[in-house]
Amino acid sequence: MILEGGSIDVNGAGALLTTEACLLHPNRNPHLARGDIESRLREHLGVNRIMWLGDGIEGDDTDGHVDDIARFVAAGTVVAAIEPDEHDANHRPLRENRERLGQAFEVVELPMPRRIESGDQRLPASYANFYISNAQVIVPTYRDANDERALGILRDCFPGRPVTGLDSSDLIWGLGSFHCLTQQEPAGEQLANTNRAE
Repeated sequence: MILEGGSIDVNGAGALLTTEACLLHPNRNPHLARGDIESRLREHLGVNRIMWLGDGIEGDDTDGHVDDIARFVAAGTVVAAIEPDEHDANHRPLRENRERLGQAFEVVELPMPRRIESGDQRLPASYANFYISNAQVIVPTYRDANDERALGILRDCFPGRPVTGLDSSDLIWGLGSFHCLTQQEPAGEQLANTNRAE
């Protein structure tokens, strides 16, 4: 089963977030129906509650990874990216995702940064792509008016942990930010075993 780290988010208490746009996309697991995917998630990850969101954000080359749109910040609380500009392509899908989340969780709204482009392509800039380490929460910032607002919201969500904003303006050109770049890194033990085998 193809299941990238950014395609799911879990709360550690049996709940999982994912998107239909990603896990049900024909380029992932075309041989698996939705029920098959849910069964595998339950069996292998020990979850008992799966929340399916719809589409991801414009410019996301992953077909809609959830780590750009909604993340758990507590067992029953999710931050959800929102785009108030009705003319922005992200407005409708993020509004619909927020409505779905509100049926099951407490939702804290997280703003989106301004549109960032490379040529004709929109880049998937999102404050939701933060990384939770043992010592702190590392949040991508984009030299944007919403940077401080997003950091303040996330500081309120993680009162016992420092929340650090780091400029991700150059990193986003690679179509991801801090959560994206941490997900497929092998653990040190695995890396050491790989190197010994060579």
